[in-house]
Amino acid sequence: MKKTLLALAVLSAITSTVSAQSSVVIYGIADGGLVHERGGAAGSVNKLTSGVQSGSRLGIRGKEDLGRGLSAVFTLETGIAIDTGGFNQGNLAFGRQSFVGLESRTFGSVTLGRQYTVPYLIVRDISDPFAVGFAGTALNLIPVAGSRMNNTLKYTSLDISGFSGEIAYGFGEVPDNSDASRAISGAVGYANGPVKVRLGYHNVRNAADTGSARNTLLGASWDFNVAKAHLGFGVNKGLGSSPYPVDPSGLLTTPAASPYGLPVGPGSDDTRDLLVGVTIPFGQTSILASYIRKDDRSGLNNDAHQWALGLTYSLSKRTNFYTSYARISNDNTAAYTVGNGSENGSGDKGFNLGLRHSF
Repeated sequence: MKKTLLALAVLSAITSTVSAQSSVVIYGIADGGLVHERGGAAGSVNKLTSGVQSGSRLGIRGKEDLGRGLSAVFTLETGIAIDTGGFNQGNLAFGRQSFVGLESRTFGSVTLGRQYTVPYLIVRDISDPFAVGFAGTALNLIPVAGSRMNNTLKYTSLDISGFSGEIAYGFGEVPDNSDASRAISGAVGYANGPVKVRLGYHNVRNAADTGSARNTLLGASWDFNVAKAHLGFGVNKGLGSSPYPVDPSGLLTTPAASPYGLPVGPGSDDTRDLLVGVTIPFGQTSILASYIRKDDRSGLNNDAHQWALGLTYSLSKRTNFYTSYARISNDNTAAYTVGNGSENGSGDKGFNLGLRHSF
């Protein structure tokens, strides 16, 4: 409750100064939808959910010109639960993003704070036609190391003839052990006209400093105007590199039951992910489709496959209807579920119908 009141107080204080600071912008997304899930041991579930296509949010973004091509920048973004009026991301005040930094027209930018991981940005912006939302989100099967990194120092280069790169270091902040819980992330990419290609790597050391989860991801898209093709290929190594929703850390240490009523252990320490997808726009409508295959190369052989189909209809540049359906086939004791932009899901099938407005 105290965190919620603090967030509201900070938002109110900054909002009151917007008129005097033209470089400060308030933005957000309000997204609410009907969700039907089935296939889990508990039976089917019907609910109204916030952030099915895109996580509902309220953000403040600012930029101050310091002269000589240098600017100070900041972003504070909180996750809003439209269905209950509460906060998402564990009730953190600004759990979606919170960082400050310097941006140079000559050298790129350096930012400090809570920021997105490299694999997440590759999936969201390039590989996934569902942009990590709807029932068809690629995050149902493709790991992105928790989406966000805390305590992060990040450098992002300028775009030079279509080429760019970034590197980030997340401090583990474990006393007397600088390696425990630390994260290292980086990517290089090329974007020119209809083509986007990006290769990223993410390495997270566990809290006990006994091993690392390592995720390598290649994402690509090609816009043919009549349709956009999407591709993703990932290699995941190490304990915790392919976690199940029931165990987001991937380091299960106590017995747990999967949503399907079966015992579940840690996710595999050796998997491959392949995603192929397409976006087909016509008029105010876009059709989205994808197929994802997870190949478990460990002795568990917990493979999984996902098929997804979706549709969006734009009422304006900022408002759209959406619907989506996805189904996962789990092999052996695999425990992957069909979620959406804000939830992990409770079974192997999911259907969405909703409305999103951005401002």
